[in-house]
Amino acid sequence: MVEFQALVTDLMSEEPRTGLRPLRHSKSGKSLTQSLWLNNNVLNDLRDFSHVISLLLEHPENLAWIDLSFNDLTSIDPVLTTFFNLSVLYLHGNSIQRLGEVNKLAVLPRLRSLTLHGNPIEEEKGYRQYVLCTLPRITTLDFSGVTKADRATAEVWKRMNIKPKKVQIKQNALLRFPGPQQS
Repeated sequence: MVEFQALVTDLMSEEPRTGLRPLRHSKSGKSLTQSLWLNNNVLNDLRDFSHVISLLLEHPENLAWIDLSFNDLTSIDPVLTTFFNLSVLYLHGNSIQRLGEVNKLAVLPRLRSLTLHGNPIEEEKGYRQYVLCTLPRITTLDFSGVTKADRATAEVWKRMNIKPKKVQIKQNALLRFPGPQQS
C-alpha cells in the first residue's frame, strides 16, 4: 500500500501530463490548475493532503475537480469537504464500505457530479436513493444524469426509510421501558 506522503516526491518531481490546454504556473512555480487527478495510485489515506496540495497549487481553494478513482480509500476523508468550490469528485473503484460516508459531502455547496460505483457501498440497498437524498444538488451520479424520476424515487425511498427523530426517540424509549405485560 502506498502512503500519500510517499507520493509527494513523485508529485513534486514529475511534470503533469499535458491536456488540451497548456499548463499554467505562477511565478513561484506552482500550478494554476483547478483540477487534480490522483487516480490509479493505490492511495489508502489522504494524510497530509491539504499540505501537499498547497505545495503543488497556487490556489488550492479554487479546486473544482478531484479524481481519486481506483485507489484503496476505505472512507471519504473529511479533508475533501474543505474544498468548497469542488463541483466534480470521482471516488469510484475504491473500497468505501459505509453508505453513511456520503453524509460528509453534504457541506459542499457546488458539488454536482459524484462517482462512487465500484465501491462496496454500491451494493447497499437503496444506494442511489440514499446518495440523492443526502446530496440533493447532485446532477450526475456515477456518470449517469439524475432525472426527475430519480428524484421522485429518492423522495419516496426517504419517506419509507428515514423516520423523524421524535418517532425514533419514542420507539427507543418503548424498547427500554416496556409497558405492563399483558397476560
